[in-house]
Amino acid sequence: PLVLGVAISAVLGIGFGLWIGLSARSEWVFSPIFIVMQAAPLAALIPLLVMAYGIGLTSKVFVVCIMAMPVIVLNTAGAVRNTPASLKEMGQSFLASDRQVLLKIVIPAASPVIFSGLRLGVSAGFIGAILAELKITPTGVGDIISYSRSIADYPSMYAAIFSIILLAVVFLNLLEKLENYLFEGNNRGYVSD
Repeated sequence: PLVLGVAISAVLGIGFGLWIGLSARSEWVFSPIFIVMQAAPLAALIPLLVMAYGIGLTSKVFVVCIMAMPVIVLNTAGAVRNTPASLKEMGQSFLASDRQVLLKIVIPAASPVIFSGLRLGVSAGFIGAILAELKITPTGVGDIISYSRSIADYPSMYAAIFSIILLAVVFLNLLEKLENYLFEGNNRGYVSD
């Protein structure tokens, strides 16, 4: 559920964030929804998701998405909205199309904040995945943590927790390497060629 939920959150979150950041009307309508999603206590929503989608993979993926997507959307929207207007105007003065302004100016200028949102979203997704495994169905690492705690096998419990932390660090390092690959060296935060 983690990889699927984070992938869905990243794709939809960046898409929604770009849309919200570029349109004042969509920001007015959708930004409060994502703020509420970010502030809502997830533990209270899990029983509703279980009633709606059952105890399978779907509800776990929804939990990960509810945790990860608001952070990604709000960071992306803020980054796009705060792209310097002078850069956009410069592109338009050189007769760049809206698509070219988006791809060559807005996204490169917003990329550092977008990737910060992705890193925060991945971290929140890990929390959501573990919460889903603990609350929805005791499977995977959540089951190991619950079972080890119930029989006072603390070394196994801490080993499971450490493995989650290690996996999160690996995911975040891979995301950082992807960011460095896409925006090599000094190109991060600058307009592309």
